[in-house]
Amino acid sequence: MPYDKDQNLAPEEAPENRDGQGKDRLEDSRAEERYSFLQETIKPEPISREKLLRQFVRIAVYGVILGVFACLGFFALRPWAEGWFHKDPETVTIPEDEEPVEDQAEEETEGLQDPVLDAESYAEINDSLYILAQEAEKGVVTVSRAAAEEDWNEVATGIRTSVTGVITADNGQELLILADDALCSDAERWMVTFADGSEHTASLKRQDANSGFAVFSVARSEIAETTWNTIKVSELGNSNAVRQGDTVIALGNMYGYDRGIGYGVISSCDHKETFYDGEWDVLATDIPISTDGTGVLFNLDGEVIGMISASIWKEKGSGAANAYAISDIKSTIELLANGERVPYAGIHGTTVTKSIQDSQGIPAGVYVIDVDTDSPAMQAGIQSGDVITQINGKEVGSIMSYRQVLLETTADGQVSITGQRQGADGYVEIDFNVTIGSKG
Repeated sequence: MPYDKDQNLAPEEAPENRDGQGKDRLEDSRAEERYSFLQETIKPEPISREKLLRQFVRIAVYGVILGVFACLGFFALRPWAEGWFHKDPETVTIPEDEEPVEDQAEEETEGLQDPVLDAESYAEINDSLYILAQEAEKGVVTVSRAAAEEDWNEVATGIRTSVTGVITADNGQELLILADDALCSDAERWMVTFADGSEHTASLKRQDANSGFAVFSVARSEIAETTWNTIKVSELGNSNAVRQGDTVIALGNMYGYDRGIGYGVISSCDHKETFYDGEWDVLATDIPISTDGTGVLFNLDGEVIGMISASIWKEKGSGAANAYAISDIKSTIELLANGERVPYAGIHGTTVTKSIQDSQGIPAGVYVIDVDTDSPAMQAGIQSGDVITQINGKEVGSIMSYRQVLLETTADGQVSITGQRQGADGYVEIDFNVTIGSKG
């Protein structure tokens, strides 16, 4: 077969293809030359400063509108989101206080010079006390029953049936408020009025009818931002450090109306008030109080040092605002704030002192003065005249140590109580199995 020099060329490189492509390129070049006078460079129209400013303002306005709608959507969905995705409430922990060293208190007063007082300094003292009271009042609330309809007598007089409470803790979901339990009976709903006058529905977290206190709760999600700026959780101070003559501030319903204020001094801190299963120190003041008055006692550091109650020494006709020492209540507050029941046995006792041991031959421990009717102690067989010496093997040498050990137990739990009972041949040991209860 004769050799063909074009047979290995690619189709596009065949002679006929090359001639066609050449003709096309020639025609294209002639067309470009023919219309070359129509070619030009199109420049973008310059943006004026005024137009640029208008565009910037338009974008800013759109951004503000978008931000407003985003904020409105956030606040509208916030209660739903918190209710749907809420976390478990945090455990409230309130550490107990220690007794102060007497020598340190005396050293602090040494070397101090008596200030010169005149009318101007007296006015300055009053102003400074009022500023302290205003700050302390942020943690004070009024607790009242939520009435089905408005009480027009209360509206007309400005006086309403209520008790004073103090914001003692925040568990992340609720504000927890300690108050007198006088309003717990015959009520299912309560209202809490904060320092800014705003009212919020409250629920009963837990009540202890034995000690006479209750903790109410207000959902954090129900509290407006404006209210948050005017309230705070009060700091619980060390009432063990309070001394006779200390200046104090009383806030609350001491005079028969809400948001009262009073200044005074500690007239005595050497007395106690007893109740079943315990006793608390009483901070006596020279501040007057009305029948059924309640309030909160503050020191000059703005710390809560006592809860004022008209029931203290009521049978003696005391007209002064006396308060339960806050350090003695802290264990009870912690249980109530966490929704736990306060253990109750029903023993009204007193400490057997060394002098009584020596003079009357009574063993060391807690002498049972009385046993509450139908209480766990009565059901277990404990009687007046018995001396409690141990609970679950732990020594109890005083009414305070007895209460401390009792609070370490749980309601509905069974404990072993060891005591001494007087017989024909003297005191003999006796054991009791007590099922701990709770009042509230």
